[in-house]
Amino acid sequence: MSDADHWCRIEPQPEYSPHIGALVQMMAYARLTTLQAVKGMSMSELDAITPGFSNSAGMLLAHIAALDRIYQAASFEGRDVFDTPEYAPYLGAMTFGWKGEKVQGRILESLLAEMKKVRAHTLSQLAQRDDDWLASALRIPGWDEMNQHWAWFHVMEDEVSHRGQIRILRKALSK
Repeated sequence: MSDADHWCRIEPQPEYSPHIGALVQMMAYARLTTLQAVKGMSMSELDAITPGFSNSAGMLLAHIAALDRIYQAASFEGRDVFDTPEYAPYLGAMTFGWKGEKVQGRILESLLAEMKKVRAHTLSQLAQRDDDWLASALRIPGWDEMNQHWAWFHVMEDEVSHRGQIRILRKALSK
């Protein structure tokens, strides 16, 4: 099977329960397409905010990593970290710079390394869980309407949304 064929199927993954494995495979495909969208971007391209846009590609990449980290705390640790000092490094990226520091001056490799590190932790945690856990509600008051599956689906679909924004930004920068 070629690499292209591999990404056109959602199949069981031996290290995960069936539903978690399918989710992981979708998350991996979303990440692959994000990496393709930013390949070769310079720091100035990552920092650029073109007219009509409110975020840079670098900010969107940092947001993707921050969201993954925030959901790790909520999902795996049962903690809401939004008002803790631990959350402070993610505040700028989570709020797109409205609170905390705007993401600026970072090279692509640095942003991608953070995304890779955060996702590696997510995958190792998901490998320790089963489909019953995936269907269970989050244990945080106020978050308990969502289940674990929806939480991680949201992490994936948020990345896909921002990947689309990055593609549009990149196209606008090339004009």
